[in-house]
Amino acid sequence: MTEREACIIFNMISGIGHAKYRALCEYFGSGAAALEQPEEALREVPGIGPQLAGRVADFRREIDWQEEMEFAERGGVRILTLADEAYPGILRELYDPPLVLYVRGVLPEFGCGQALAVVGSRRMSRYGAEITAMLTADAVAAGMVIISGLAFGVDTVAHSTTVERGGVTVAVLGGGLARLHPQENLPLARRIIETGGALISEFPMRFPVNRTSFPRRNRIVARLADAVLVTEAGLDSGAMITANLALEAGVQVLAVPGRIDNPQSRGCHKLLRDGAVLVEQIGDILEAMGSGLLPFSRQLGEPEIAYAPRSTSDLPEDAARVLEILRAGECTFDELAVRTGLDSGNLGGILLRLEMQLLVRHSADQVYSLRA
Repeated sequence: MTEREACIIFNMISGIGHAKYRALCEYFGSGAAALEQPEEALREVPGIGPQLAGRVADFRREIDWQEEMEFAERGGVRILTLADEAYPGILRELYDPPLVLYVRGVLPEFGCGQALAVVGSRRMSRYGAEITAMLTADAVAAGMVIISGLAFGVDTVAHSTTVERGGVTVAVLGGGLARLHPQENLPLARRIIETGGALISEFPMRFPVNRTSFPRRNRIVARLADAVLVTEAGLDSGAMITANLALEAGVQVLAVPGRIDNPQSRGCHKLLRDGAVLVEQIGDILEAMGSGLLPFSRQLGEPEIAYAPRSTSDLPEDAARVLEILRAGECTFDELAVRTGLDSGNLGGILLRLEMQLLVRHSADQVYSLRA
């Protein structure tokens, strides 16, 4: 038996996580060696009680791990374990990394400053939906990978907006890939894969969601991201769990302010009081995440150009003209189109590039102004 197979088996045994797996490996030399031990020997391992020792010793009668691997292969699912080099290195940094990752689709490269988790309430308001869509669309245009959890509400808006804008998004599930939840998001899950993204889960293929699986899912969302954006969330929401896990891992947390009479704003307001970065538009996200992002032009197939924050040297003539107009005062998008004579496509591209250079910002009602 290989160590890869041992990881898959242990991941299917109830009660075994990374800590107990490591304890068994340290005691017997490897997980594969531990699976060959009798129950009496397994009981000697610190933290492995009689019941768990019995489940490990009897795994051949309780678990059909070969059928699990075949089932995953038939479904186009790749299994990555801690024993595999292809396992995402950033997850190894967790105190309890998943023993196994089930992957459907293509995983992007993580840890490159481009992954933004967008999380929030399942019971979002209209404001929350609009803000989530607006910020996600701008993040996709800036070349970011969007990570979320495929739940109702903010997660769904974030994933949907990403695929509609031709971006890449990764959905981290709270159950097995063969028990996708909610089922209403199955068409969206297919679109995520079709557009170059991925569905991932640490749970066996047929594992059903439960009250503890979602918090475990949230730690993966938080660690894969280079920043976590909370657009709308209640105080006791899963998004707050994700944000707190991100803070513990040293990941930047961003939050959008909301209406003071909306309970789904209280989580964001608490995060802001505790030091989260206040986000009103894409420039705030770009500024918080630093210069590690790919330029917007790469998504359009243009040459890679590193946009220097606040640099006004060598600006194209049209971009310089936009800045000159905005120096006299703020303008709406339509006003800028009239005064510059540019069509909406060219003007939109110029404005986004200026925002990426942290020279221009815009409000939710599309009023543009110079950044202070």
